[in-house]
This record gives sequence, structure tokens and C-alpha cells, in this order.
Amino acid sequence: DEAVELCHSAVFSNHGQNCCAGSRTFVHESIYEDFVKRSVRLAQERVVGDPFDEKTLQGPQVSQTQMERILGYIEKGKSEGATLECGGSRLGNKGYFIQPTVFSNVTDDMTIAKEEIFGPVQAILKYSTMDEVIDRSNKTEYGLASGILTTDINKALTFAQAVRAGSVWVNCYDMCLPQTPFGGYKQSGHGRELGEEGLAEYLETKTITIKVPHSSL
Repeated sequence: DEAVELCHSAVFSNHGQNCCAGSRTFVHESIYEDFVKRSVRLAQERVVGDPFDEKTLQGPQVSQTQMERILGYIEKGKSEGATLECGGSRLGNKGYFIQPTVFSNVTDDMTIAKEEIFGPVQAILKYSTMDEVIDRSNKTEYGLASGILTTDINKALTFAQAVRAGSVWVNCYDMCLPQTPFGGYKQSGHGRELGEEGLAEYLETKTITIKVPHSSL
């Protein structure tokens, strides 16, 4: 249940409009079916509506263009063979609201697994071994953030070292601190914000080279 909730919040936070949203959820085959069912239940219980209402968990997307883009990704998911477990449509006909959406049986070659959706769409993929999931996690042009949920410290450290991402969260997600650098690998940006590394982005470093005269002695 804790893993389901963490993965849910990782992607649905801020309506999915999050640069490091965990939109790909890799789940071990031994718990896959149960995990999908619980994820669907959470998505269906998510309250979508007026963001000024304290009961609301998900407001509208930022624009009509973005809403239509997300709906296009959902259609891609369906046409490419993923199983639509819940959601998948616009909510109502006023505002830019989208139903919390969950796909299962997602494979690495599908568009919803390869591109950044930036919306309330969770793609749940099945894996068998640690080596496999590390390899598949790294087969993306992005590398901003990742996470692993486990009670095995060896698995946590192995994944954290091997995955090509600027941030790796263990048993949590999207936890940013002013002391810790934030930034990505590959096509997920250049440089770092926060931490000592972030200060360098605001500095201009000067190099002064002086030729020292040779002594006559």
C-alpha cells in the first residue's frame, strides 16, 4: 500500500505537470496485478475539480493546448496496445480537466513509455530482475529523476549507482532540499540548481596565467 501511494503521488502531483513526475512505474511481476488494482482504486478516488476547494486533489491542466496534448498521448497508449484501466477522457466540458488515468501492460516501445506526457497519466510496466529494470530505466533520452522502493539496502544502492539520473530517491519521491543539487543527465537539462554546485551557475570564473621570468642564477 505504501508503494502504491508513493508511486501515485509521484505522477499525479500537480496534475502530472511536474518536470520529474514518475510517469513510468516499474513493478515486479510477483505483485504486478495486485499493484495495478490498488493503483486504479487510488486514481478513481482522486478528487478532481476546483483547485480552491480544500477537498480537491487535482485541478485543471494549464491550457487547452496541454489538455489536448495529454489526451493525444492517451489515445496513443490505447492504439499501441496498452490496457486502459481507468480514466482516459476529459472530465466535463468546462475547463481543462482530465480524468486520472492508469495504463497497465505498458511496454518500453510505446509512446507513453518513451515521451514525457506532463499530465495525470500513470504507465505501469512489469519487470522480472534488478539488472533488467536498471537497463530499461536507462533506455530513455531523459535523466532528471528516478526512485526505488525497497526494504533491501543492497538493491537500493545498486539501483542508485547504476541509474542514469540526476536525482535518485529511495523510499520517497520528489524530495528536494536546498542543500542537495538538482539537475539532470542526458536531455534533461544542463548544470545544477541548489547546493554548492548550484552556486557555480551564478559565478563567472576568471583564469589569470602569468609567465614567471627565469632567474639568471
